[in-house]
Amino acid sequence: MKIEYLRLKNFKAFQDVEMRDIPNFCILVGANGTGKTTLFNVFGFLRDAFTTNIHTALTKQGGSKGISEMRSRGQKKDIEIELKFRVTPNSPLATYLLIIGEKDGLPIVKREVLKYRRKSRGKPWNFLDFSEGKGYAVTNELDQITDESELRRDEQTLKSPDILAVKGLAQFEKFPVVKALGELIENWHISDFHISKARPEQEAGYAEHLSTEGGNLSLVTQYLYQRHKDIFDLILSKLAHRIPGISNIDAKTTEEGRVLLRFQDGSFEDPFLARYVSDGTIKMLAYLILLHDPRPHPLLCVEEPENQLYPKLLAELAEEFRAYANRGGQVFVSTHSPDFLNSAKLEEVFWLVKEKGYTKIKRAAENEQISEYIKLGDQLGYLWKEGFFEGVDPQ
Repeated sequence: MKIEYLRLKNFKAFQDVEMRDIPNFCILVGANGTGKTTLFNVFGFLRDAFTTNIHTALTKQGGSKGISEMRSRGQKKDIEIELKFRVTPNSPLATYLLIIGEKDGLPIVKREVLKYRRKSRGKPWNFLDFSEGKGYAVTNELDQITDESELRRDEQTLKSPDILAVKGLAQFEKFPVVKALGELIENWHISDFHISKARPEQEAGYAEHLSTEGGNLSLVTQYLYQRHKDIFDLILSKLAHRIPGISNIDAKTTEEGRVLLRFQDGSFEDPFLARYVSDGTIKMLAYLILLHDPRPHPLLCVEEPENQLYPKLLAELAEEFRAYANRGGQVFVSTHSPDFLNSAKLEEVFWLVKEKGYTKIKRAAENEQISEYIKLGDQLGYLWKEGFFEGVDPQ
């Protein structure tokens, strides 16, 4: 899946913004408080809304105040989120629109639409259209129809107006378009990695993917060693190259049924437990496991990956993110690091600034001065540090 366009209205700091022609690897820079985390919250909110409901997702993101906390300050209008995306590189451009409002003091889905433009021109076809829990979804397979009159629309009523139609209908094979979108949203990964969660011993179990906070790091390490030894060996090779002394890692299950993550330093006979290695070692291992997942997430969001890592490692890490995106998993990264940004391409970078209390999103490639400096051989991290990103203070 590739998101090509994002529009937000009345969502926290984003009173009215849009991002066009979003690349596979998208890097966000901006001062603290400009909304980089909030942009990731949009994706987290959609994923939570899909797995639960609008009310629960709003509470998780905005606390007990729910929708009032999620609205842009001073606004009372509905929240709007619009995505344009392709399920595969050759699939038609799809638009998903979600409008969230209130009724009797409770949040509801005012409108939810999924539409496709089958050809380069012409009116898009609505494959899903719901308002306040009632609407229809199309049951045809995409490759079976050539004219809008052939669409078979199935009228449905959801059990509650705060449930996403894509959640309810994605469970049924007869709604293939909705099912595809639902599976993609469900597998988005918004990283909130905590080193403290990754260090402790884990109860024996099974995990194929790194969790949001990284608490199952030892289980995923064990899974890769047992089921994907080639990927495990590649990760170990890269870790050994970037972290001096590391010669091996393993995940050992104790007699008490707990899994220990252990690191072998070539200078010592006995391995070290995870609690004794550096924060940077733990974090680099977690990123390598995340970025070499045998089944990449369709969307991956990571905040400030440079924290706890040696600056010279950031260029290689940026390349890892880009390679992940090129394999089919779109990546959004926020950063405060000029070293990381120096590895970025001009078309990959956006920056966020506050104007009159709300956030605006600007694109580096659309700035003539920055573009000219890049043509002359400059690097984006240095230009940012020197103040060429207007409205952003790098200090």
